[in-house]
Amino acid sequence: MLKDIKSIFLLIILTLLTYIMIFHWAINTNESNNRITDVGRLMPTKIHKIIKGNEEKSIVDTVAEARRDNLKVSIAGKRHSQGGHTYYPDGIMLDMTTYDEVLNVDTVHQTVHVQSGATWDDIQKAINPLGLSVKVMQSQNIFTVGGSLSVNVHGRDIRNGSLIETVNWFRLLTPDGEIIKVSREENAEYFPLVIGGYGLFGVILDVELKLTNDELYALETEEMTYDKYEEYFRKNVQGNDNVKMHLGRLSTAPETFLKDMYVTNYVLQKDQEEYSDLNQLKEDKLTFLTKFLLGLSRDFEWGKNVFWGMQKSFFQKQDGKLVTRNNAMRSESDFLEYEAKNDTDILQEYFIPVDEYEEYIDELREFLSEQDLNLINITVRYVSHNEEAVLSYAKEDMFALVLLINQGKSEEEIKKTGNTIRGMIDISLQHEGSYYLPYYEYPTVEQMKEAYPNTDEFFDMKKQLDPEERFMNLFYERYGQ
Repeated sequence: MLKDIKSIFLLIILTLLTYIMIFHWAINTNESNNRITDVGRLMPTKIHKIIKGNEEKSIVDTVAEARRDNLKVSIAGKRHSQGGHTYYPDGIMLDMTTYDEVLNVDTVHQTVHVQSGATWDDIQKAINPLGLSVKVMQSQNIFTVGGSLSVNVHGRDIRNGSLIETVNWFRLLTPDGEIIKVSREENAEYFPLVIGGYGLFGVILDVELKLTNDELYALETEEMTYDKYEEYFRKNVQGNDNVKMHLGRLSTAPETFLKDMYVTNYVLQKDQEEYSDLNQLKEDKLTFLTKFLLGLSRDFEWGKNVFWGMQKSFFQKQDGKLVTRNNAMRSESDFLEYEAKNDTDILQEYFIPVDEYEEYIDELREFLSEQDLNLINITVRYVSHNEEAVLSYAKEDMFALVLLINQGKSEEEIKKTGNTIRGMIDISLQHEGSYYLPYYEYPTVEQMKEAYPNTDEFFDMKKQLDPEERFMNLFYERYGQ
């Protein structure tokens, strides 16, 4: 009897929340008449036109047309950068998503040569049958390689840091229409500018990336409080060479806000015999449930408690499960798609030195307790020190905190969210940290210069290598001019 009552109650809750989700999915975006936006939907802009980069000639012709007609060019992939990085008013937007061939896989040297509009999913499908895997990519595989290079991504792998470390070379279409090969030895001045350069120095046409072996991991999940994490990480993760990937999640539930954590380690298995039974690429599962629970978290404080409890329970049940490296990099992605009339989801990411983590979280909690911010998820990753890119965020070994925030779209809500985010950035900077640049233009110019000491060098090189400012976007207009 009790079991039946629980089932009925669960059905009622599911039905109610389904209606909530249907309401939230009432799409109000309009990209007709060349008025476009990105996934953040806070910066709708009317552009001159969109051109699909179907082949190299069409891309070259587009840049030539822009020079002839004195138009600005911006470059877009999946448009998950949220600060106008992929378009500019009355400019040409070059959509690279159809320029997507995997050109060659070299199994001897473990490299892949790929056009910049290809997604990580495209690469995985090409290399998985060969027992190979990428070294660095985002936690979702929906993004284009060119977009990932342009923001210099990092991911779950803790033994390879930023994406720039895995790049051998790429071809670049420059503002004057020349195609050059760029590496650490050839046209080397472009290499640290274009990677993490937000499309401001030209069009990345294709790239050669280093690969590694696909291999079998076992999942290990542990629960702890935030103040135990730093020591745990150094001893059990960084200090254990068999842990190849790692992520943590920090509670945003009111009952345990920024106090409870759980972490998942991906531990290399000595016995790889089961690899051949598990190496088929998996598709997304439980996407509806993830969206459903995120909907709860957006709308109800108690929903955050429910979401946190179910997250922990799900990952604890995965403890001991075997997964291939490629499948560990195939996280759910559809849950990132959220559209509603009056609100939107935005991302923030803060980089904090490992030994500053506990004190940072204490200050962040105290600050956010006085703010009205709808914070619905925090993922904690690790990125090792790498300053090869001019705009490097990893000035030392860092924890990366990825915040998913729901906010209103009105001017008042944007102003309120901006004040809170600038406050969080100030706290990050006080702890010798940094923040990630692909998001909405809430940070001040002064904050960017403090977080990125090479900011002036970056924009000076932009003016030197693109004196007509042919490649343009709203990010550059905000911070570079």
